Amino acid sequence: MSSNNVVPPPSPWTIKVDAVVTQVNPTPNDFPTIQAALDAAASAPRGTGTQFVIHVTAGKYQEYVTVKSNNVTIVGDGIGKTIITGNRSAKGGFKTSDSATLSVEGEGFIGAGFTVENTAGPENEQAVAVMTSADHAAFHKCSFEGYQDTLYAHKGTQFYRDCDIYGTVDFIFSLRGAAVLQNCRIYPRIPGGNGKPSTITADGRPGPNDPFGICIHNCEVSASKELGDALAAGAKIQTYLGRPWSDHSRTVFITTKMDRLVDAAGWLAWPDQPKWRPTTLYYREYKNCGLGAVTKADTQNRVSWPGLHVTVADVSPPPKA
Repeated sequence: MSSNNVVPPPSPWTIKVDAVVTQVNPTPNDFPTIQAALDAAASAPRGTGTQFVIHVTAGKYQEYVTVKSNNVTIVGDGIGKTIITGNRSAKGGFKTSDSATLSVEGEGFIGAGFTVENTAGPENEQAVAVMTSADHAAFHKCSFEGYQDTLYAHKGTQFYRDCDIYGTVDFIFSLRGAAVLQNCRIYPRIPGGNGKPSTITADGRPGPNDPFGICIHNCEVSASKELGDALAAGAKIQTYLGRPWSDHSRTVFITTKMDRLVDAAGWLAWPDQPKWRPTTLYYREYKNCGLGAVTKADTQNRVSWPGLHVTVADVSPPPKA
């Protein structure tokens, strides 16, 4: 595809594209699948640091996509319009890291304007929608829709802005990733099993000096439609901000709105976690708001872990002039 082709998103800029993926009226130069376009990117001549831009037009693409080349951009036609879908899961015989619908391994990746989903369902346990294992990866106005383990910030520096994330258990999780989510909307769903709680995050930072963790800044945590309907009908479904995957788990929520679905305890212990873990992890809640946040100096309902640090928002009235 000639580099003179342009697509409008993300507005207000235009982007020169190097490849087009489409299911409707393709030209001889267009690609039938996203992976075919990515394979072309691997052999395309371009300058160091130059982005190879792929426009994926509206449609549902049932495929498993791996980005191996550095400096690749995928631009869709919008959330719910360009959809990449898969259903691999642990119960389907796949390792967690092999279940991802979209896997990013190349540095400098940019994704904008599309949905990635894993439709395996809560009963099939670990089922990743997006796994990012590269530095300098960024997503803008994307939606990640799954159940357990939706977004795997596996390793590398990562930035997510204006994205939607849906899931049930540990659905934003990390091992050696430094992930920042900003201005995102986080939607817990109904977890499978009677009485099973939902946990938003699970960070597994290996050591106390490792520069990894999950930062959720200026986001919004609210129930998905199905969970909201269930809670309104009287269902008792607990939702927690996270649980520590390792002794040195690190997660922070900053100036984020939390609806009442967040349990008063805030955080959940890992099953059979060692007794010292609450002292070695680092969790912070900083000036959050909403009925699920700590908005008073009294934090007695939150877990009493030494590693949890809470700074409440200043809700006192402004001084009189």
